[in-house]
Amino acid sequence: MKAGKVKAQGEEGLRQSMSWLHTWAGLIFGWVLFAMFLTGSLAFFRPEITRWMQPEIQVQQAPAVQSVQIAQRYLEEHAPDAKRWFITPSSSREPLILLLYQVPKPKPGERGFVRVKLDPATGQAVQGRETRGGEFFYRFHFELETAFPWGRWLASIAGMFMLVAIISGIITHKKIFTDFFTFRPKKGGQRAWMDGHNVLSVLGLPFHLMITFSGLVLFMVMLMPAGIKAVYENPRQYTDDVFKSFKVTPPRNEPAPLVQLAPLVEQAQREWQGRLGRVTVNNPGDAGATVTLVRAAADGVSYGLMAPWQRFDGVTGKFIEGQGELGATARTAGTITGLHLGLFAEPLLRWFYFLVSLAGTGMVGTGLVLWIAKRRQKARPQDAREAFSLRLVDGLNAGTIAGVVLGVAVFFLANRLIPTDMPGRQLWESRAFFTAWALSLIYAFLFQRRKWQDLLAAAAAALALVPVVNALTTSRHLGVSLPEGDWVMAGFDLTCLASAALFFWMSRKAARARHAPAKRASKGTHNASRGHAKGAAQGQADTPAKSPASASGAPEPVAAFAAKSSSPAVAGAADKPVAVSAVAYETQGDTP
Repeated sequence: MKAGKVKAQGEEGLRQSMSWLHTWAGLIFGWVLFAMFLTGSLAFFRPEITRWMQPEIQVQQAPAVQSVQIAQRYLEEHAPDAKRWFITPSSSREPLILLLYQVPKPKPGERGFVRVKLDPATGQAVQGRETRGGEFFYRFHFELETAFPWGRWLASIAGMFMLVAIISGIITHKKIFTDFFTFRPKKGGQRAWMDGHNVLSVLGLPFHLMITFSGLVLFMVMLMPAGIKAVYENPRQYTDDVFKSFKVTPPRNEPAPLVQLAPLVEQAQREWQGRLGRVTVNNPGDAGATVTLVRAAADGVSYGLMAPWQRFDGVTGKFIEGQGELGATARTAGTITGLHLGLFAEPLLRWFYFLVSLAGTGMVGTGLVLWIAKRRQKARPQDAREAFSLRLVDGLNAGTIAGVVLGVAVFFLANRLIPTDMPGRQLWESRAFFTAWALSLIYAFLFQRRKWQDLLAAAAAALALVPVVNALTTSRHLGVSLPEGDWVMAGFDLTCLASAALFFWMSRKAARARHAPAKRASKGTHNASRGHAKGAAQGQADTPAKSPASASGAPEPVAAFAAKSSSPAVAGAADKPVAVSAVAYETQGDTP
């Protein structure tokens, strides 16, 4: 019996320790994690976002063999002296042919890479409006728009805290799966936020664990370099040994014509029974030229880190080396990486990735709000330090949760409103995102009482404006994209409208939450006054004789209450119940 009791106490002690760890691991990097989760969710549709942000480019997909033929003709004409060519053929998600080549003599401080996009139908270079498109969200997700490598380190540390928060949350919550089926939004306050946090957490728990752990694995070389440094003299040696498809071969400085690439692509695709992902040509036009073909990462979940590849002599077309089946280690690392990137996912699975990742975003957001909800109920109004910390966290919550969403919407609006020929317009799109976020944070601290209501409404309005502004500035609006079955353009606009409806509903909830405490306080004061009056009348009727404690003629309960009110501890509180001060403190914010 005693052993069982000790065991139970030990379990409770562990849960309490894990609860503390879960709370603070989630809070410290919570605002960074929210932004990372949201931008990571959007990054699953990186090519589609870029296509929406360049509406003037409307092309159709072409087969890989045709894409490579067109690319070779263009590069031989426009970049015959380049050190390297990189060709990404047209695909269903990115119908343009993407070219990247390195000029022989770059300017000082530059690597000399030039990017070109080709229309598969005409072979001509196409130039859409300058934009980072979906690449902005992809890069922000793991670099946070800061200089290399500091952004990656910050994102990695935040990811470590996230993993600790998830594991400690599982240990803390002993009824985690039971409570998944318990959601009581009408309860309000801490209970509703706890239920919401539990549902969003358990809904995608395997995904949240996978996406957090695999994100850290992606940076394993940066985070744990000791093994590589012990075996290799420099990073280039490691890359050439492990990622052989990226190996750079030296030129012979003897001119020679480049082999036709299309037959090599045809042969490789036939052997792989799959699609081409990339062509790399080292030293084109030189006797030492090599051609490397890499299979598409979208062909398999294990191809996330490396995929099967083949290398050929660039003059004769003779096979030199390659890798077909990946080893166990490469498959394991590739699968973990592939699961994180989701490149293998077809449309339905990609939407699943997106929605469950948004649930992770909601999990982080509800966790941040829950921190406030728990502490506000126990708050001591007279404690200035505690009041400051609550307002600080609440302001950061509103300014980040609503502010990042507002920033995303403003980013899309900037793409349509900034003149298409404006120099450096892609930088202004990024600045619009951060400006909206910064202004949201400022507003959250300046207007404490209605920050949630206003910022959520602003996010809803901005999201609703995206398809409207798109219709006013381009010809690819819902009236055109829906009848044509262009689900990239139509799906984007419809998703913005659905998101606007969600944030409008949240804004309404915040407005009700702001008014509810005042109503409860008024009702509580009225009921308390009626109770005291009723008690006084009953005391006068039932107690004809005065007690020593009520020399003033008041009945004992009222006299006692008056005596307590006259003490320094509660001076000035005789005309209202003590509970009112806690309610009054709660109205300092409008957290829904």
